[in-house]
Amino acid sequence: MQAIDLQSELAQVRDRVRRYRHSLINEQNTKATLIDPVLRALGWNLEDLDEVQREYKPKSADNPVDYALLILGSPRLFVEAKALNEDMEDRRWANQIMGYAAVAGVEWVVLTNGDEYRLYNSHAAVPVEQKLFRKICVSDEGESVDETLRLLSKLEMEQQNLEGLWNADFIDRQVRQAIESLFGSEPDSSLLNLLRRRLPALSPGDIKRSLHRLQIRFELPPRLAPSSMVGEGEPDRLPVKERGPAGAASVSLQRLSEVGIIELPLALHARYKGKTLQARVEKDGQVTFGGVTYDSLSAAGGFAKGSVIGHEPGHRYPSTNGWAFWYFTDRDGSIRPVDALRQRYTSTLSTLDAG
Repeated sequence: MQAIDLQSELAQVRDRVRRYRHSLINEQNTKATLIDPVLRALGWNLEDLDEVQREYKPKSADNPVDYALLILGSPRLFVEAKALNEDMEDRRWANQIMGYAAVAGVEWVVLTNGDEYRLYNSHAAVPVEQKLFRKICVSDEGESVDETLRLLSKLEMEQQNLEGLWNADFIDRQVRQAIESLFGSEPDSSLLNLLRRRLPALSPGDIKRSLHRLQIRFELPPRLAPSSMVGEGEPDRLPVKERGPAGAASVSLQRLSEVGIIELPLALHARYKGKTLQARVEKDGQVTFGGVTYDSLSAAGGFAKGSVIGHEPGHRYPSTNGWAFWYFTDRDGSIRPVDALRQRYTSTLSTLDAG
């Protein structure tokens, strides 16, 4: 089977997601145009029934799962597909694939609409929301899209690296939640006692008021994929200028400013569940929302959503394609998604190449 470059394939899939986002693309077309190309790029031979079986049933009476990815003839990963515009937050979909996995005894399952991918550990003895291991959007290059998708590759399924990554992540989440509980709206008494011993000159009231004033956040560093996922000497991400027009989707806000497509700072806004949210791209390309600075549009958009609906336990923020979430006022006065700026950059590169 001829090797396919994942990053090049993702660039094409991102373009299709943008084109089909507002169309009524059904599940079958979603699989053919968005999901199949990604699975092929991850090393799965979709024409080999020893590797991939569609509409897979462990027994004839069972309900079928869209894809069963097999290693040595045994299902190692289930993939359940939904149409592009289906809401992945709908609990029915996760419950559906958990049922398939339970019947077949398959540990790892993926739920996807061709853009958003959710990777679950079906064997984890926790509620379904806590079975979620990774969640990314292909259209959102601000997430660790390549690294997460490579976890689903045939090579990784053969080497069974997911178990170790899951265990470390699951422990980290529990420790983080325990630490955060110490700093709740009413600080834990054990924390107050510890601080009183360390700071005998301060009264309990002083310490409590200080804890209420402090904004303490605990962030887990992004987990990189195992070293086997990236070839020796291969960079995780190539600079935009080395990718040509197909790589323009990875352009930064700072780069858009450098080439004169936008002027920074740039005011942003979004409407979400009836709320108007405002942010700003600073001169250094970072994004400020609610007085906090974020590294990407997507992170700022995720926290903006979280400010309206609350944050999921154990997750930093709701998965968000920041380029589509945030809007700006263009030079002609029209309101456009920030992604329009990225498309202008792509058009500029194409024009230069043609010249």
